[in-house]
Amino acid sequence: MLTFLKLGGSLITDKRVENSYREAVAARVAAEVQSALAQSPDLRLLIGHGSGSFGHMVAKRYQTMQGVHTPEEWRGFAHVATVAAELNYLMARTLHAAGVPVWRFQPSASARSHDGVLVDMASDPIAHALNHGLVPLVYGDVALDDTRGGTIVSTETVFFYLARQLPVQRIFLLGEVDGVYDEAGTVISRITPATLPEVERAIGGSSGTDVTGGMETKVRDMVALTQAVPNLSIRIFNGNTSGLIEAALVGKEQPGTLICADDVPLDPRRD
Repeated sequence: MLTFLKLGGSLITDKRVENSYREAVAARVAAEVQSALAQSPDLRLLIGHGSGSFGHMVAKRYQTMQGVHTPEEWRGFAHVATVAAELNYLMARTLHAAGVPVWRFQPSASARSHDGVLVDMASDPIAHALNHGLVPLVYGDVALDDTRGGTIVSTETVFFYLARQLPVQRIFLLGEVDGVYDEAGTVISRITPATLPEVERAIGGSSGTDVTGGMETKVRDMVALTQAVPNLSIRIFNGNTSGLIEAALVGKEQPGTLICADDVPLDPRRD
């Protein structure tokens, strides 16, 4: 079973303090991932992470998301790429130390966008890594854009593209919240394309600096993805709850908010 696991920037960094890596949190996550892999020989895993306080603050400073044209903006583009890669190295080192057979993949090395939409990225090397039992590690990065010059591609954007290239069955999005909340502050158990309009008004942005959009953008993108990829289930849940990542990966828990197509039955065993 192929699962995409996204570690939110708010989980592995303090998004309010520039370049602040939460190493203890990352180490606990890495240990849970390794334990899940050891328990489930058929589990295939691709991990992605946000840029958090590394990439987002610099990207906001240069407005990289909106486009890259002037010499100063191109220098900012390179700066964003550098700090995003720094966080990726730290996360890879932490996963490696826990025994996870991680292999880093730099999205900007091959990514190409059209007006902010990722239209091409090398996926064959990632498929080979998965076929040989390795864990590819991608991340939010910059990308060349044939309309904007350059832009930002979030981890969700990368997942959205790769989900069409690889046979993914589950996507887990981990942050610091228990799921998607309704107006009363209760976790919404399930969101489908049919119910999305009812919950949109309760979906807010993220805390800290996030140039790629907060929860609203994530949910809308993931609902669209479940419409495009048959039998895909997506869960948003709290990565700070000790043991929950491991339990979800091995199928012992079905936490948070489930996002799926309208015709997918609410059966916890399918996760």
